[in-house]
Amino acid sequence: MFERLITHWVYGGALAGLLLLMLFPLLTAGWSMPLALTFLHLPMYMLHQYEEHDQDRFRTFFNRTVGGGKPVLSSLAVFIINVPGVWGVIVIATYLAALREPGLGLIAVYLAVVNGLVHIGHALVFKGYNPGLATGAGLFLPVGAYSIWQFHMAGVAGFVAHATGIAVAVAIHAGIIVYVRSRGAFEGRA
Repeated sequence: MFERLITHWVYGGALAGLLLLMLFPLLTAGWSMPLALTFLHLPMYMLHQYEEHDQDRFRTFFNRTVGGGKPVLSSLAVFIINVPGVWGVIVIATYLAALREPGLGLIAVYLAVVNGLVHIGHALVFKGYNPGLATGAGLFLPVGAYSIWQFHMAGVAGFVAHATGIAVAVAIHAGIIVYVRSRGAFEGRA
């Protein structure tokens, strides 16, 4: 059963994302704008992941381009990156924003923004579409920019909040690079 969850998680995520979006106004009524926007990044990311991972498109594409044809990104790695590594991080950021410091919601925001920029960078390097590019560029960047502005307008986006959000997002993406490099990605490239 766990093997099926590892290979088909994206479909449950897409449906959960739609459900969370439909419930968003009800669930977030009475929340501050920064907290609501932090939470919004979870269903938004789930819908992005559908574009990205439907029919194993991203892993296949990544292994072909970045991996040079080697299986540097496994199905288990994709599951770990996206479920605990994205959903879990956004849930933690939402709790931190609600219970500790509202500005820590920027962790969720910058996770999406950095991912959108990575998709654009990948498109420029490989001169074409990559799975996740449309929602990464068309959803993550404008919603991320709006979210950052709303955090700023609410007075909860100080230097430490921005630095923490950026650092966590970059660290997660750098961790992926370290992992795939350990499995042979980027070999033979200048």
